[in-house]
Amino acid sequence: MSSLSSDRPKANARRFVRRPWRLAAEASALVIAVAVAFPLYWMVLSAFRPAGEIESAEPRPWTLSPTLDSFRRVFEQQEFGRYFLNSLVVAGAVVVASVIIAFLAATAVTRFRFRFRTTLLIMFLVAQMVPVEALTIPLFFVMRDFGQLNTLGALILPHIAFSLPFAIWMLRGFVKAVPEALEEAAYLDGASRTRFMWQILFPLVFPGLVATSVFSFISAWNDFLFAKSFIISDTSQSTLPMALLVFYKPDDPDWGGVMAASTVMTIPVLIFFVLVQRRLVSGLGGAVKD
Repeated sequence: MSSLSSDRPKANARRFVRRPWRLAAEASALVIAVAVAFPLYWMVLSAFRPAGEIESAEPRPWTLSPTLDSFRRVFEQQEFGRYFLNSLVVAGAVVVASVIIAFLAATAVTRFRFRFRTTLLIMFLVAQMVPVEALTIPLFFVMRDFGQLNTLGALILPHIAFSLPFAIWMLRGFVKAVPEALEEAAYLDGASRTRFMWQILFPLVFPGLVATSVFSFISAWNDFLFAKSFIISDTSQSTLPMALLVFYKPDDPDWGGVMAASTVMTIPVLIFFVLVQRRLVSGLGGAVKD
């Protein structure tokens, strides 16, 4: 008993020594979280502010007279619903296509041995280093030659191409972490390669698929560069980021409408995160272990 009682002050002393460092880390994390969340808070606040407060020379971080006028102007736009639907179609197609293709490609480069396999993996990394802006003009001519300008395909195909290198490289680690003994056992039990891939391997690497799908969804949903470059004349094929231009006029910008439209754009992203947050955490941390 005496030894236990003597160890308690030492343990308390160690906790006391570590506490300042822990408090400093928590305080730093809180400051970073506030800094990251403040623009989002200001966007939502501006969406509910009346026009007089938005244009005030002395802005305040609160409002005493919230209003829905900005949201009303947004939803009164005739094309806003079509823009929203187009964004859903583009983001959904990019997520589904990139997940399926990346899964098949990651399985191929991990489970099979073929020439130039290492070169192919290096090319995936190199593709991530090329800025999107540098490829916009060449992609414009490619889409023009294939007759895809002013169509949703001009937005879907580039986003699939840009999301695949990251998705394949990330999924490669998940596929590699699945023991080969499990694959051999499945073959001994009579399972074909296709059945093993979709009924055994696919569920095991599903957290990684969720993590890559988040990247694909956000990049496609928030895209403005491709939408502005490839949708030239047919505004019915525009997406939500292009809807912001309706409220932004150089001479008289409607900042309340811009903030309200941006808030509406953020809601689907938040819903998507809420739906996949558990899988996302396990996917980023690596859920499959040998």
